Amino acid sequence: MYIYMLSDYLKKNYNTKLYKLMLSSGFTCPNRDGKCGTKGCIFCSESGAGEFAQSADLSFEEQIRIAKLSAPQSKQYIAYFQSFTNTYATPDEIEKLYTPVVLRDDIAVLSIATRPDCLSEEIIEVLSKLNAIKPVWVELGLQTIHENTANFIRRGYPLAVYTDAVKRLKSAGIKVITHLILGLSGECKDDMIKSAAFAGKLSDGIKFHSLYITKNTDLAKLYIDSKIKLLTQEEYIDILCECIRVIPKNVAIHRLTGDPKKSTLIAPIWTRDKIKLLKEINNTFYDRNITQGEKLI
Repeated sequence: MYIYMLSDYLKKNYNTKLYKLMLSSGFTCPNRDGKCGTKGCIFCSESGAGEFAQSADLSFEEQIRIAKLSAPQSKQYIAYFQSFTNTYATPDEIEKLYTPVVLRDDIAVLSIATRPDCLSEEIIEVLSKLNAIKPVWVELGLQTIHENTANFIRRGYPLAVYTDAVKRLKSAGIKVITHLILGLSGECKDDMIKSAAFAGKLSDGIKFHSLYITKNTDLAKLYIDSKIKLLTQEEYIDILCECIRVIPKNVAIHRLTGDPKKSTLIAPIWTRDKIKLLKEINNTFYDRNITQGEKLI
């Protein structure tokens, strides 16, 4: 059995585990302000997937101070900007906001979640400058390679935009982490495996999430009206196992499951206990002798 986890990557490159500080840039999203949509992705919450992030009303210094209170004590951390679209601003604004963060002694990595359609050449040039100071990771919410599904979830950009952005980011020496959702409506097991194989060939890291339903989302309305069917825990783990088999061995697995906020989660209930779920996933990996990259397609 062999799975190349983020913890392995960090141990190899930093000789320690780095913990994430969940921060907010204060930017919005082109899928919300009318540029390419007004409702956001169908599963996206009011917080723009940043349920655990600090308030954007606070300064970065204050956000970092507060975030450290709930993180394990460490000398260095990953500054993670997760909510909304964290390159949705002018290049000057981005440089002004993130430069003080990467200059801090207690920050080892800057991780920025964004959309591939918000990565102009000028913005990538700024990220490259930041990357020369501290490693910059760009996280892209691809979710699926299948256009029908992408339209259903209102992703707002075609697959070609993702592949172009990844190519330009990697040419600039910036690592790319791709998010994939397993269990999207209308997709079969083979569809999900194909998405994993495609993203694995292009990415430095992969994050897997099961589809889950949270309050105050359009997806919740569909679920309540019985128009959405969710994977069982057994189905999710089975599909995840096969996805791991097609991820190249040099690609770090950053996440094996999502982490929904319990107070807003509607379903599935099995996602509530992350520790128990990870134990089940790892037990299945061992039972099946899952080896990452053994079935590259």
